[in-house]
Amino acid sequence: MIYDVEQETLPREDLEKLQLNRLQSMLERAYHNVPFYRGRFDELGLRPEHIRSLSDIKYLPLTEKQDLRNNYPFGMFAVPKENVVRIHASSGTTGKATVVGYTRRDIRTWAELMARSFMAAGASRRDTIHNAYGYGLFTGGLGVHYGAEQMGATILPVSGGGTKRQVMLLNDFGPSVLCCTPSFALHLFDVAQSSGINFRDLSLHCGIFGAEPWTDEMRADIESKLGLTALDIYGLSEIMGPGVAMECDTAQQGLHIWEDHFLPEIIDPETKEPLPPGEKGELVITTLTKEALPLVRYRTKDLTRLTPTPCRCGRTHMRMDKVLGRTDDMLIIRGVNVFPSQIESMLLETEGVGPHYQLILRREESMDTLEIQVEVDEHVFSDEIKHLQRLEQKLAKSIKEFLGVTAQIKLVEPQTISRSEGKAQRIVDYRGV
Repeated sequence: MIYDVEQETLPREDLEKLQLNRLQSMLERAYHNVPFYRGRFDELGLRPEHIRSLSDIKYLPLTEKQDLRNNYPFGMFAVPKENVVRIHASSGTTGKATVVGYTRRDIRTWAELMARSFMAAGASRRDTIHNAYGYGLFTGGLGVHYGAEQMGATILPVSGGGTKRQVMLLNDFGPSVLCCTPSFALHLFDVAQSSGINFRDLSLHCGIFGAEPWTDEMRADIESKLGLTALDIYGLSEIMGPGVAMECDTAQQGLHIWEDHFLPEIIDPETKEPLPPGEKGELVITTLTKEALPLVRYRTKDLTRLTPTPCRCGRTHMRMDKVLGRTDDMLIIRGVNVFPSQIESMLLETEGVGPHYQLILRREESMDTLEIQVEVDEHVFSDEIKHLQRLEQKLAKSIKEFLGVTAQIKLVEPQTISRSEGKAQRIVDYRGV
């Protein structure tokens, strides 16, 4: 089922003409309205009119996440603040958030692309969608919400957490589509089992899972246990949110990138040189229609490969493989992006806590867990147990409030954490993802 037949099945030649026209228009707006881009273009001796073909994109500067942080909060916006109708943000490595803005047209575009994504997954206006992505400054919950309403479906805005209650709603309300992280889907299954509820007896026919890496082995496990078709969705807040790319239920062979709105490339993360289709590298995306926050060649840090051949579903838009990994050290825990440097800065701000720590990642009952082992000063460790417990609770609370992730804090005595002559091993990952 295709939401927008004309746009999603455009012949490749027509699609590329549309992309070039929109690219040239976006570059004009970015150059004249965003001082950051004007400066970058001028440094390279470039003007928007120099870009005369899609292949010329390689001459344009790359944009990094740090560029958004350096222009915090609104320095990358290409429209006056009064034209921005919504702001989302995600936490950054230095405490500065990555801020994204949307005009009214941006919100409509986002809703349209999420509606496309739903229908690519086999959903329709007749469905009831259980939305367990978090609502708030993160883009997941509201992105799914607006897309479901745009399609005309019934939306259950459940948000995250409250697992037992969610199982009750799944059983009582009979939704047909489940939206959440893949690990949370398996956690819902475990809780349902303990409550005497068989997931396969529910009304679900489709699950749209994203916000964290997951393997085809996990897909098979989810489909076997939950009795639904498990499909991958891709997005990132800087580009739009969920709905940048979506796997179709017809083929399940890569995620369709909505190329009439996003221009994808693959580059070598080391040399930054473009790679041909089929080569594994870092995904770079240029927004073609975003008004509030146009981005030129944004480095996603996600490793994948592109497939330009049309899909048997009839869509002509290029497909990307499931994300194979990342070029940086960002962790994704239950859909929340966390950098070790974020945690490090919070630890070092705490009196009595030393600079040596490790992040221990495990998967327990299908859910990711984070344990932070950190050394404390000699005088703190020799203090009474109650003081150590209060310090652990304080750190756990601060990390939850600032980063949005639950962590178990384990304070250990000095010299407990192994040292390294080279790069310190900050992350120990037992999840097998």
